[in-house]
Amino acid sequence: MSWAYRFALLLVWPIVRWWGRLAVAGAELLPKTGPTLLFANHDSMWDPMVLGIAAFDRRQVRALAISTLWQKRPLGWILDRMGQIPIDRDRGDSAALQRAIDELSDGACIGVFPEGTVSRGRNVRPRSGAGRLALAVPEATVVCAAVVGEGDIPRFPKRPRIQVTFFRPGLGDHLAGESAAEFSTRITAEIRGRAPIPVLGGQS
Repeated sequence: MSWAYRFALLLVWPIVRWWGRLAVAGAELLPKTGPTLLFANHDSMWDPMVLGIAAFDRRQVRALAISTLWQKRPLGWILDRMGQIPIDRDRGDSAALQRAIDELSDGACIGVFPEGTVSRGRNVRPRSGAGRLALAVPEATVVCAAVVGEGDIPRFPKRPRIQVTFFRPGLGDHLAGESAAEFSTRITAEIRGRAPIPVLGGQS
């Protein structure tokens, strides 16, 4: 686990753990070693930090993050040292996906939001990139995470109650003949079954 990753998460630790009253279930399902794909819902900009803290005792999560974050020089410098992977969501960013595949093959835990963007109270069609990663590295363990309550973090004085539940896909990691798009849709449906899209007023 890199120093920058530890430092960044420790900065927001009190907000997520104490103020957010974070509760975590199923963390033992996240392998401590070996190629792992972690899929989660995306309803708040706090999601990457909440997931990182929820998984902190298990391993470092290298997330695919929107490339525009790297336009802010100090932030981009930190994200690079945290091992995060920039991806251009407005086009098929094959270079970013290939980097994720390479790191996954080397045993990393890659975090992916199949919907590709913050939901903002609406249904978002899952992107096939999540499924492409799973098909490219079939030996990777697939773990899902349902995150709820994180959108209330900035709604002071309302104190949030954040819950992260890790679970394995009910139908298994891969299905025979399943396409990348079908995989992304199936995984997203399972996650949304535990973390329904919140109303717009609950977004950060």
